[in-house]
Amino acid sequence: MSEKKILGFIGTGVMGGSMAGHLLAAGNELHVYNRTKEKTAPLVEKGAVWEDSPVALAAKCDVVFTIVGFPRDVEELYLGKEGLVNNAKDGALLIDMTTSSPNLAKKIHSAGKKRGLGILDAPVTGGDRGAREATLTIFAGGEREDFERALPYFQTMGRVVKYMGGAGDGQNAKLGNQIVIAGTMTGMCEALAFAKSCGLDLKEFIEAVGGGSAATWSLNNYGPRILGGDFEPGFFIKHYIKDMKLAEEAANDMDMDLPALTLTRELYEELAEGGYEDKGTQALYCLYDPEEE
Repeated sequence: MSEKKILGFIGTGVMGGSMAGHLLAAGNELHVYNRTKEKTAPLVEKGAVWEDSPVALAAKCDVVFTIVGFPRDVEELYLGKEGLVNNAKDGALLIDMTTSSPNLAKKIHSAGKKRGLGILDAPVTGGDRGAREATLTIFAGGEREDFERALPYFQTMGRVVKYMGGAGDGQNAKLGNQIVIAGTMTGMCEALAFAKSCGLDLKEFIEAVGGGSAATWSLNNYGPRILGGDFEPGFFIKHYIKDMKLAEEAANDMDMDLPALTLTRELYEELAEGGYEDKGTQALYCLYDPEEE
C-alpha cells in the first residue's frame, strides 16, 4: 500500500472551500491557506491545518491544489519568488484549478518540469452547487502520468473528470465551456424577460421549457434563483468577464472571431459597471427586467 500523501489547498472561497472539504472528508491530511484566514475556519474546525503562507504549505505537501481569482494571482502564486514552483517539495504535484490563461498554464508547466515537479491545469465547471455536491466537471491538461496521480482526488471533488491533453489544454477546454455558457445565459435571460412580458407564469414556463429541447443547466439551476430574486454568486460576474476575455484572447491568437461571446461580455461589463460585479452570473437578467434590480 502506497504511503498516504499530504495535501495542500490554496484558495478556500465560494468554490475552493467546498472542494477542499471533500478532500478532508475523504480522510486526507489537508493543509490550507487563504489570503482571508477566516474563510479557512470551517475547514480548520474539521481538522485541516492552517498554514501562514503558500511557502509554508508547499514545504509540507506532496500534492497542492489551487483555485484563486485571476491569472495575475496564479502567476504570482506559482512563479513569484515566494511561489509554489520555487518552494514545492521535490517531486510534488501542483494542480491549478483556477480558470486562467492557456499560455500561462504552459509557462507554469515548463517552469515546474525544470524542477522535476508534476504540473496540471485543471479548471472546473459546475458553480457553487457543483462544488458543494462534488458534481463538478474537471478539465485536466498536462502529462498523462500526472493526471493519473491526481485522478483519485479529482473523483472526490467532481463527477465528470476528463484528461484533455497537454499543458494548457485543460484551460482551452474550460474556455470552450465558457463560450457555450455565454449563449445559454443570454438566451435564458432574454427568454424569461420575454415570457414575463407576455404574462406567462414563469415557474410553469421554466418547467415546460426545461423539459424540452431548449433545456439547459443554466435554465434549470439559475432560472429558479432568478424567480426568487436570488442574485448571490454561485459564480461571480467579475470572474466570468475574466473568463470571456481569456477566451477572446485565445481566439485572437488563432485569428478567430467570436461575435456572440463578445456581445455577451459587453452585456456583462455593462452590468458590472452598474455595481453588479460581485453578484452571480444569473444577475444578467436584471438588464432585461429593471424591476429586479
